[in-house]
Amino acid sequence: MVKIAICAPGKPLKRDRAEAVEALVAGRDDVSVHFHEQCFIEEGHFAGSDEVRLDALLECVNDPAFDAVWFAMGGYGSNRIAAQAVAQMNAAARAKSYLGYSDTGFLLGALYKHGIGRVAHGPLAGDIRRDGGEAAIERALGWFAGSSDGLEPGLDGRPAAAFNLTTLAALVGTELAPDLSGHVVMVEDVAEHLYAVDRLFFHVTQHLRGIAGLRLGRISDVPENDRPFGTGEVAIAQDWCARSGIPYLGRADIGHDAANRIVPFGLEARASDA
Repeated sequence: MVKIAICAPGKPLKRDRAEAVEALVAGRDDVSVHFHEQCFIEEGHFAGSDEVRLDALLECVNDPAFDAVWFAMGGYGSNRIAAQAVAQMNAAARAKSYLGYSDTGFLLGALYKHGIGRVAHGPLAGDIRRDGGEAAIERALGWFAGSSDGLEPGLDGRPAAAFNLTTLAALVGTELAPDLSGHVVMVEDVAEHLYAVDRLFFHVTQHLRGIAGLRLGRISDVPENDRPFGTGEVAIAQDWCARSGIPYLGRADIGHDAANRIVPFGLEARASDA
């Protein structure tokens, strides 16, 4: 039985989402979930103050009774506590699996930088209410239990990593950023104008020279601008990769949606290590 602790390092989780996940897990005998009460605290944008969110995260990661930590929601905030968190993680934290995406990419990057645990970009617990959310939750639970069925299908044996593009643009160049040299890096985003996507790629590619290549996930729900940008997201990615000498490797099956597949950081083989 894989015991999964769930906390919210950014924005809060609605209780009905937790209850829906618990109902789905109730029929399984390979995993169990425990939602930290902090998930439901609402303090402005955040699921509690920085101190409250940090304490809950450390309680989950440092508790040897749990085998994994699953992030409940994205939403801005994990960068505010990530450095303090990794500095206080113990041996139990280093043995756990971690899963999330969106703003929790700050934590995933910091964990990976410090060699803490088995880290992957994939569904959040709160995705249960998305269209197709139950399948996303089953995909995540399967990964925690050791299945490779939910992995992004283009993983090719080279070390990989995946991030929300906006999060990665804020992450690179900071104390939280891991060394991604030699990695295939996948990016996705949602609700950004194409001119903003172009600007993000300008910044990100300056910091990714030396990677094995870049793959583009879904850029979804693009707002309509007052004038067309003139090119789509693929052309934008290809252009900035060419300018920076980064191989463009095509599309990736990741996105801000329930179809988001799982990308373990590092070597694909880590997904089945236990």
